[in-house]
Amino acid sequence: MLDDIYGDLDDRMNKAVEALESEYKRLRTGRASIALVDGIKADYYGTPTQLSQLATLTTPDPRSIVIQPWDASAVGDIEKAILKSDLGLTPMNDGKVIRINIPPLTAERRRDLVKIVKKKAEESKVAVRNIRRDIIEKLKELKKDKKVSEDEQFRAQDEIQKITDDFVKKIEAVFSLKEKEILET
Repeated sequence: MLDDIYGDLDDRMNKAVEALESEYKRLRTGRASIALVDGIKADYYGTPTQLSQLATLTTPDPRSIVIQPWDASAVGDIEKAILKSDLGLTPMNDGKVIRINIPPLTAERRRDLVKIVKKKAEESKVAVRNIRRDIIEKLKELKKDKKVSEDEQFRAQDEIQKITDDFVKKIEAVFSLKEKEILET
């Protein structure tokens, strides 16, 4: 029974860390990454479609992204979708291929990005702590229903706290990597 609780705890906390990592991938850090445009959807024959399903996405160098649509008629729609996105990027369209140049970040923008990254890390830590609270509540219900003894409950709570601390350290490590990436010139 406690193994199920530990498994649930581990799964939910892993999802919180993975969500943070995917959020970080979408942040523009002055380096070209396909993840920047991955979430953008273009109107393709009346259906919002992800760019990865409409075109080949490549990063030929650290400062540019090239989008080569499989259907040349979609070039205009992809360009509009990129302009509408909140990335602040300007696509260049030559009729067959769309190029996006990633400008270097200013010092002020880097500081702003670090604040955003830190806020997202804090939100993930809160999510992990909320998961801990939910699991401890389940544990208390098991004790109340006499499915676990009081000693087992306290040992499990100590183990849950250790697991939570490990995940908070993982979040800190992910944050530190992203912060370092942003502050690199």
